[in-house]
Amino acid sequence: MEDATHGTHGTHGTPRQTAGEESNSAASDQSDVRFQRRVAAVSSPALSVARLTLPGVMDAEGRVDESRLRMHIFKNGGVCPSERGLVWRFLFGMYPCSSTALERSLLREQMSVRFRVMKRKWQQFLPLAVRMHLNGTDDELVAAVRYFDQRQELAQQQTQDQSDEVRDRLAFLELQAQILFERVTFDQVELREATRIIDKDVARTNRDLSYYQSEGSANLLVLRDILITYAAFHPEVSYAQGMNDLCSRFLEVLNSEVDAYWSFSCYMEKFSKDFRADGLHRKIELEAALLKELDPHLYAHLVTDRMESFTFCHRWLLLGFQREFEHSDALRLFEILSCDHLELISQQVDRARYQERLARKCSTEDNSESELQAINTDFTFELFICAAILLENRESLLRCRDEVQLIQFTSSLQGTLELNSTLKKAEHHLYNYCKRCAWDYMDGCCKTDKSKEENFLYQLRSLLVLK
Repeated sequence: MEDATHGTHGTHGTPRQTAGEESNSAASDQSDVRFQRRVAAVSSPALSVARLTLPGVMDAEGRVDESRLRMHIFKNGGVCPSERGLVWRFLFGMYPCSSTALERSLLREQMSVRFRVMKRKWQQFLPLAVRMHLNGTDDELVAAVRYFDQRQELAQQQTQDQSDEVRDRLAFLELQAQILFERVTFDQVELREATRIIDKDVARTNRDLSYYQSEGSANLLVLRDILITYAAFHPEVSYAQGMNDLCSRFLEVLNSEVDAYWSFSCYMEKFSKDFRADGLHRKIELEAALLKELDPHLYAHLVTDRMESFTFCHRWLLLGFQREFEHSDALRLFEILSCDHLELISQQVDRARYQERLARKCSTEDNSESELQAINTDFTFELFICAAILLENRESLLRCRDEVQLIQFTSSLQGTLELNSTLKKAEHHLYNYCKRCAWDYMDGCCKTDKSKEENFLYQLRSLLVLK
């Protein structure tokens, strides 16, 4: 909070203000602080040198032990809200875990300048898309534009207050960025269409969240700029419905336009296929296959002619169960699913060692061909979360007789699920599935030695580490 006497000092030839002027100045300064807190910053320089307090995760120079970080998230069911923003910057790849605090300060400047150049490039290409077109009936969006313009003015003022040294360094970085993106071209028709859909979806983003209340409504315009910039520079992906809800999650947690853009981009490098029809269709097929393994009767009921096979799971899997849990729990689940603790390279190496040791124990020659055929390693943890929800509501699902009833029921689950119990059930189903597959494998490949519990434990551990 600004000091109440800010601007009243009589030194340096500045005239002293009256009491009324002093009060107005203090109120203005307080308003600026509150405004900057409610509307996302352009970037967050302080967080490049901030430290994590998670035990054993960050060393003295600021490097992060990625394996420990992911293990902490998975075993503790997420991180505390006060450290979530910093953790996500490492978890989603905005900051390399191997970077030091000093290196991140330089990297942050580079990312900030590059984003500014990228955004300016599409704005110059489509000048009519710079401002969101409003029909005048949405008072919240009209106010959002006003707050957004105020935020832009504050950012420009901060730029003018920079020292000559900082300006020179940023000017050099901007020249580099301009050279980097000089040959990037846009398809005008495709980008206009993407912008049109983005404008519709941004207006539909969940405004009940406190992040978008009052002055925070300007964050809808920040979200819009991030999405258009992403669509412009990733034409192979462009924009698909649902990305606004996903990107909103990054913006809310990171509260920075630049940081949200780069973290969202890193996330999409891995999961953009889910926003294509073939990618999501594959995931829904896997969910159906998993449920067939866990509960054949429920599976058979859900694939009858009156129901479109598992399409009701579409939003769950696409958005990471964003609306099925209470908002803070949904954020926690998203980071748990994203930590990929069961997929760490170090554990894959460990699994390979156990398999090699097991292969020496099982001397049959055709072991290498039949190895791990009993388990589908594409069954990721999010699929077990989805299965846990379906099995928990088994009786209600069995009473559904057509697609309409099915969608009505699953829609009624929004915001009602309890995360901790769902996680426990998902882990239980994962363990039992892998345990059964391990026994099946041992029965098929190590009949002569299957009484040895040691072999089973080796195999179970290898199965629990998914690809």
